[in-house]
Amino acid sequence: MKNKKVVVGMSGGIDSSVAALLLQQQGYEVIGVTLKHLPDELSENPGKTCCSLDDINDARYTCYNLGIPHYVINVVDEFKKEVMEYFVKMYNEGKTPSPCVICDEKVKIKKLVEFADKMRIKYISTGHYSKKSMNGLLMWDKENRKDQSYMLYRLDKDIVERFLFPLSEYEKPQVREIARQHGIHTHNKPDSQGICFAPNGYIPYLQKVLGDEVKKGNFVDKDGNVVGQHIGYQFYTIGQRRGLGLNLGKPFFVSEIRPETNEIVVGDFEELLIDEIEVINYKLYYKIEELLDKEIIARPRFSSKGLKGKLILKEDLLFFKFNEKTHENSEGQHIVFYLNDELIGGGEIKTKK
Repeated sequence: MKNKKVVVGMSGGIDSSVAALLLQQQGYEVIGVTLKHLPDELSENPGKTCCSLDDINDARYTCYNLGIPHYVINVVDEFKKEVMEYFVKMYNEGKTPSPCVICDEKVKIKKLVEFADKMRIKYISTGHYSKKSMNGLLMWDKENRKDQSYMLYRLDKDIVERFLFPLSEYEKPQVREIARQHGIHTHNKPDSQGICFAPNGYIPYLQKVLGDEVKKGNFVDKDGNVVGQHIGYQFYTIGQRRGLGLNLGKPFFVSEIRPETNEIVVGDFEELLIDEIEVINYKLYYKIEELLDKEIIARPRFSSKGLKGKLILKEDLLFFKFNEKTHENSEGQHIVFYLNDELIGGGEIKTKK
């Protein structure tokens, strides 16, 4: 074991710091890697999200105290293209993006793997709370509130096989206590919140980036009647109820966003309920044909408790049919599938015909 090396993605937070510590205690030779992905003007916001210059320094200090090497890799250009531009593009299309899912796939984990390959190191690790099945696939640990299998569903199977998850048997309070006991200086560091490149919220970020591209438009009901005015369709998401600025005597929900006409359709909660969505840009660990007749648990958002249904193939297009109608169907979000708690794949939600 002593000769086994592992590359650990070090964010400067508690989770990755304890992951490095635990792997070191297990006899691995640990190499810490921090990815600088935020542009300089966004890296100077300590404490609001993650990934600031302070976080990089925290990672460096932790590695120094553990006696392990530490590398910083600049991936700003890749992050701008794959995550920040994607984020804006999705809102411009009236969809709700999942930047962290895409970041893990196309930037963070990808770059860790590239670094490990260059160093001829097999194993990679992070501070994710995940575990693997006997088949070497990710599992949904329902007992752990921090389970992050959803966030990693787009990783290729050969990458999952190389992953070590030292936090798989722990919950956050336990991890904090381990950090405290071993003198990790960030043991009281708050959990990061929000979107790392939009520390003040996604609306101020979009306002700054889009500028004059944002136009006021109409709220309409399902019959096309104008019921109010919105401040720009990019600032709304499907299912939204708060912050609409409508005073119509009862709650209204955003049920559709129409970028082509700059209209937002609002209506009763029941208008959000559908029982079938198309799944695009999907990744599956099994052949589709092997899954079609099986009852599957789907999570159409990270916070979902799981909804039963079946995968359906129609003219080479993949759909998911829920057993019951649901409002968890925001276009652009990701739906992740499980069979007996084993993660079998997922994809992007498409609801428009």
